[in-house]
This record gives sequence, structure tokens and C-alpha cells, in this order.
Amino acid sequence: MSKVVIITGEPNETSRLYGILNFVRKVLQENDIPFKTISVHTLPAEEFIRAKFDSVQIIQANKLVEASSGVIVLTPVYKAAYSGILKTFLDLLPQKSLKEKVVLPLVIGGSIGHLLAIEYALNPVLSAIGATQFVNGVYTVDKQIVRLEQHQFTIHEEAQQRLNEALNSFMNQLK
Repeated sequence: MSKVVIITGEPNETSRLYGILNFVRKVLQENDIPFKTISVHTLPAEEFIRAKFDSVQIIQANKLVEASSGVIVLTPVYKAAYSGILKTFLDLLPQKSLKEKVVLPLVIGGSIGHLLAIEYALNPVLSAIGATQFVNGVYTVDKQIVRLEQHQFTIHEEAQQRLNEALNSFMNQLK
């Protein structure tokens, strides 16, 4: 069973959100915290659209969430809200899936103008599925993450500091 599950709501693997995902994975590995990643875009789209709660892949993903003690949710912001693909996945989680789990939202957007998307869009939905133990989320502006070659990224130092602080708090609450 994984101690942490990372749920990513990006529509593809070229998103700068992968820079944050790679950073999170590295920090968890360095701290010997076991984790699994659910990349929502790799799950069967038709089963999402039809809300097939009995889908084998959706059941498996839900079991990963159930078995975790911490959940990190990564999403880009589009039009002042988290991604639709993430919302579709969250809708298929059982009602109290996040109860008694430490939850850390990590969001990336095009401008600081969408900073409140964590507090006013994402956190209420996470609360509706049982989340009560939140670590303050981190909003990163996409220009703070630079794409390199072969799915590699570099993250601006200030953004790294904020991510490290949030991850340290997250890991402390897991204990």
C-alpha cells in the first residue's frame, strides 16, 4: 500500500505541471516516503464521461486513494478553475475518500490572477469528498518553470522554496 498518492490533472505529458510533479517525486524519494501516481489523463476517457464507477481502472485508482494516508493534488488552472479532467476523476471517488488524509494542493497557472483558485475552487471540492487536513497549497506561475529537453524542467528558486516548505509540512503531518 502506498503512503502517498499523487493525483495529476493535466491533459498531457508536456505540461509544465510535470516540472512540479518531478520535484515532488524527488522530495518524497529523498525522504523514503512511498508513493504512487495517478495521471488522470491516462485513464479511459469514455469511462469517465459515462461515470462508470465499476470500471476496473477507476476502481484501481480509487483503491490507491483509499490506501493512502496523504494525497497530493496537482492541477493546472484554466479559466479560474482547476482542470476538468481532475474534476471528472474527483467526481468518481467515493464520498468520503479523503477523510483522515493529509491533502496538499499544488496548482500552476498563467498569472498570479488565479491564485485564489486553490481556496475558492479546488479546496471546497476536496472538502466535499472528506478532506479536512489541508496543508496550505502552493500556486506556481508557469513562467517559474522552464522546459528543458526530454521532459526535464527547471524550477525558479523562489518556487522551489515554497514547494519545499509545503512538502515539509505535508510530510510532518503524515507522521
